[in-house]
Amino acid sequence: MTDRSLKPWGRHALLTVLLFLGACTPEPSKTRVDLLLTNGVIIPGAPGAPGGNVMAVKEGRIVAVGGPELADCFIATVTRDLEGQTVLPGFDDVHSHIHSYARRYIPLQKITSIEALKGAVQAKAEALGPGEWITGYGWSEDALTEGRKPHRDDLDEAAPDNPVLLTRAGGHSAVANSAALDLGEITLATPQPEGGVIERGEDGRLNGIIRERQDLLAQYIPPPTQEELKESLTASLEALLPLGITAVTHASERLERWPLWREIYQERGARLPRARVQMHWEGTEAMARFKASAHEGLDTDRLSLGAIKIFADGGFTGPAAFTKAPYKDMDDYRGYLNLPEEELRALVDEVHRAGWQMGIHAIGDAAIEITADALAKAIEATPRNNHRHYLNHFSMRPSDETMAQMAAHGIAIAQQPNFTYTLAGRYSTYLDGWRLAHNNPVKSPIDAGIFVALSSDILPIGPMVGLYAAVTRKGMDGVVYGADEAIPLEEALHRYSYGGAWLAFREEDRGQLVPGQLADFIMLKRDPRSLDPDALLTLPVEETWIQGERLWQRSP
Repeated sequence: MTDRSLKPWGRHALLTVLLFLGACTPEPSKTRVDLLLTNGVIIPGAPGAPGGNVMAVKEGRIVAVGGPELADCFIATVTRDLEGQTVLPGFDDVHSHIHSYARRYIPLQKITSIEALKGAVQAKAEALGPGEWITGYGWSEDALTEGRKPHRDDLDEAAPDNPVLLTRAGGHSAVANSAALDLGEITLATPQPEGGVIERGEDGRLNGIIRERQDLLAQYIPPPTQEELKESLTASLEALLPLGITAVTHASERLERWPLWREIYQERGARLPRARVQMHWEGTEAMARFKASAHEGLDTDRLSLGAIKIFADGGFTGPAAFTKAPYKDMDDYRGYLNLPEEELRALVDEVHRAGWQMGIHAIGDAAIEITADALAKAIEATPRNNHRHYLNHFSMRPSDETMAQMAAHGIAIAQQPNFTYTLAGRYSTYLDGWRLAHNNPVKSPIDAGIFVALSSDILPIGPMVGLYAAVTRKGMDGVVYGADEAIPLEEALHRYSYGGAWLAFREEDRGQLVPGQLADFIMLKRDPRSLDPDALLTLPVEETWIQGERLWQRSP
């Protein structure tokens, strides 16, 4: 299979550029455009396409890209001297989670110590009053100075009179306090839940950590108001623009929440990143009815349905990913599938036959091999052109035979190279040897002929970390994990823009800066190709444009 991410720029683009290779027409006959960018570095993000210093935009689409002489071919409503800044395609994050939150929620992504976490919980308890639930997301033991997970005793000290449930970064485990455990009637006598683990500490007591099944407690949390959800989801989408994300796929949503997305995009879609939403499966007939009316009254260039989301196994932060060999120092523990294998295979076949694209969460090597085979068997039984099924994560490198099977059946990957950086502590705790070095592989599946797009899964959501990890393979600990899986920066940029567009069936319109495509682009002060890779971690986006309109600009 040819890797379609390396598709050469199209015939339409070539013909358009040829129009401007000769001498420009006299002044009265010059082409009128809305925006003319000059004196910059234009990175087209398309293998084989010429870059340049000038880009012309008309009616939201790119008209031409070329050298300095190109500027004389146009009359522009707005001409912008970039003063050497770099322009490249906006990032298309094809696997992320855009959350909406209640007033009870605490963002924990920037918390660096358990003491700071306790302080944030205490402050929220004082603001809400006794008895009110407190929730939060984003803590990671690898980012905490104490080097451990927060436990129930920490939360009891901070908020003894409020039930508290704080979800770890990645979403595969959470910590609860005693009040929350009491409300959920979780005690030492509670049997281990299917598909999850209720942890005990070294002292034999429940330590408050629940892996994969925090729903046991989350079900008791009162739902937020519609206005809270709408306000916070809009703010979360707006927060993507400073990161240079011009399109995003929200990777897990329930049908009942689609009206919230519709309302936001009907009201504010022109000021937000383009969005594509992955839905949970609710049966062939229910999904057909939903799909028939989902897009009524919507600009589908701004908001559309994505692939069906299926979870094959758990994650590494638990750990719960299903592996072929036991985890390091964990006896015979190998994680587990979220569904019995035969049920998973039947579900994959049903969704495929119904005509949907699938984006399947598969992290452990055993889960990847089973899921890839299930997809291949479904494709063979019911051939479909251009299905574009893909695996989310692909964290552990499977056998060469599985990668060959994926390539032969057109099964793609939405990869998160940033995991190698952010989750280095988790991988080194649970894996060793070859499988540790080759976590989150990028180059080997590409070499096998598999289409690979890069994305974030919010660990963290900023694309610069993913680019850094794809190029260096360094973890937060400074260790290089599997240097042979690294790819060049220009290819990583391409897979973080065109890759997402292709998986979203939008590659004809976005993902590259070539004539005919939508003018979705970002500006940087410096050309990232000229920088030491370490500088990528702190390289800010200066401006974000969608369809020829600037939607965000960094303050001086």
